[in-house]
Amino acid sequence: MYAVINTGGKQYRVKEGDVLDVEKLGVEEGGTVVFDRVLLIEDEGKVLIGTPVLPGAAVKAEVVANFKGDKVLIFKKKRRKQYRRTKGHRQQLAKVLIVKIYPDIALVPKEELQASPPSARPAPAPKAHAAPKKPAARPAAKPKPAPVEKKAKKPAPTQVGTKKKAPAKPAAKPKKAAKE
Repeated sequence: MYAVINTGGKQYRVKEGDVLDVEKLGVEEGGTVVFDRVLLIEDEGKVLIGTPVLPGAAVKAEVVANFKGDKVLIFKKKRRKQYRRTKGHRQQLAKVLIVKIYPDIALVPKEELQASPPSARPAPAPKAHAAPKKPAARPAAKPKPAPVEKKAKKPAPTQVGTKKKAPAKPAAKPKKAAKE
């Protein structure tokens, strides 16, 4: 019997007794996790396929260890510009041991379901000072200024008789035809 589960944005083919590394689940070492996003279950030649998940199917697992994965190097370079950057990243991972595959979640004991958050996501931690928070007071809205009306341009003042007009150009004289 095997199943295909989805966790951390990845899909894993698992059997009972398998140990695999998945993205950190937020569960302490020794805790149990129930994966409820089961995509496929194969049991003695009988295959159940979800669309996209099987309703009611679950896979129970135990968290063996929380650790960091191998370092992945990120290197950026722009040629001929003297630009190089190197960074490293170590992903938080959890090593889980697959304990049991349940084709129907009704077969999972209720104590185990309550112990594990749904979809193997961590439950929000209770806050020590859980006083009700008041919403922050919003600052009063500033009044919008009234729209400014554009003033019409006044025509330039004209003074009568002070400006002299330029004399009109004489009309162009027709050119005489050249004699041959």
